[in-house]
Amino acid sequence: MTDTQKSTNQRLLRWGFLFLVSIVIMTNYYVYDAMSSIKETMQIQLGFSSTEYGMVVSFYSFPNTFLLMAVFGGIFLDRFGIRKTGALFTLFCAFGALITAYGASDLFRSNGFGYELFNSFLPQYSPELKMMILGRLLYGLGAETSIVVINKILVKWFRGKELAFGFAVNLAIARLGTAAALIFSPILIETKSGWTTALWVASVFMGVGFLFFLIYNFYDKKYEKSTQSKSMLEADEKFHFKDIVEILKNRSFILISLLCLTFYSAIFPFQAYCPDFLHNKFNLSLKLSGMLSSLIIWGTIIFTPIFGWFVDRKGKRATLMIYGSGMILVTHLTLALTQMTPFVSMFILGISLSLVPAAMWPAVARLVEEKRLGTAYGIMTSIQNLGLFAFPILAGKITDLVNPGITIEMLRDGTANLNYTYTILMFAGLGLFGFLFALLLKQEDKKNPQHSLEIPEIKAS
Repeated sequence: MTDTQKSTNQRLLRWGFLFLVSIVIMTNYYVYDAMSSIKETMQIQLGFSSTEYGMVVSFYSFPNTFLLMAVFGGIFLDRFGIRKTGALFTLFCAFGALITAYGASDLFRSNGFGYELFNSFLPQYSPELKMMILGRLLYGLGAETSIVVINKILVKWFRGKELAFGFAVNLAIARLGTAAALIFSPILIETKSGWTTALWVASVFMGVGFLFFLIYNFYDKKYEKSTQSKSMLEADEKFHFKDIVEILKNRSFILISLLCLTFYSAIFPFQAYCPDFLHNKFNLSLKLSGMLSSLIIWGTIIFTPIFGWFVDRKGKRATLMIYGSGMILVTHLTLALTQMTPFVSMFILGISLSLVPAAMWPAVARLVEEKRLGTAYGIMTSIQNLGLFAFPILAGKITDLVNPGITIEMLRDGTANLNYTYTILMFAGLGLFGFLFALLLKQEDKKNPQHSLEIPEIKAS
């Protein structure tokens, strides 16, 4: 086999691997947003307040925030490798999605398995709420570490070639899951099998994602055997706790992590409320609100690969993060304070959600040694999850406080609209902090010209 044939085969192989792991992330994203466009239905059917809905959303991040599972997952990844870590934590995702659907189901509510147990403690909260929180917690325990695993897979196969573009294509495919959830959940709740069909479909979808990761494992192991190539994990590269200290000494890494915290807190918790916000402020149907919210995602699907291609060839990572963060601030202020059509705002948010991740995630590979990337991504993910835990609950609390007289019965009858102005202003505040962190990152990057984030990945020949 000639060198050209070997190069072509390896190129096809790495893009095939990217497709497999992108499907895993796509199913992960679908589960995360399966409830976003059916918030009102969940409240009516289960008697949840906005705060309780926020609790279900937030407990996804509990294990990664308070138990540091994403950090430990990253350490586990650096010690035991991609295949074992990914299979274990993707299995947690599938099991958590199943428990979440079961907690909302008639099967559980009709005194099913575990109902009496969950009814025996914390009586101020319903058994359904507690079971769904447990499921969401287990799902979150697996989801963030599985994303860390896939980030390292992308670095393994794309570093020095088309890393930012590989990350961008992965994100574009993954966010098809979010778009599908926002569009199809309002449709699935109207099926004859009942509204919980939306959650059961999400559970099945996550199971498919687990199977796709097992397929990746099989072919990755087969490739290593056939080529007798070495694993990324060498004996002299085992994890040491001093590595965490070294990572945290990097000021640029800290600033990127803080930007990650504020940026995603201004986007993902917002997405959990966005369909209901559009439904209430602009009097749109649940279906149209879900479809309109998905414009954020369609924007990322279109633009993320373009920006990833640009980053590989032109660099400008810190600059793109400034632009993307500033766009979030302006868009949230527009949504909160004006009656301007939300169609434009949703699409601009999609561009922002393309700009920042296309530059941010590959940038970490420039700041941290490859053998420690799992740990670095784990630390960054745990910091990110501080916001993903706190802000959905805070958004629900603000929404309840601003709408004290609105009851579940009024929502059911369609006689009241929730006021989301102050909730969206909170997200605008997060956008402001993200913009400031991006400016500081650009300033810090100027002090490190050798490993500058502005330098392209692929140098012109």
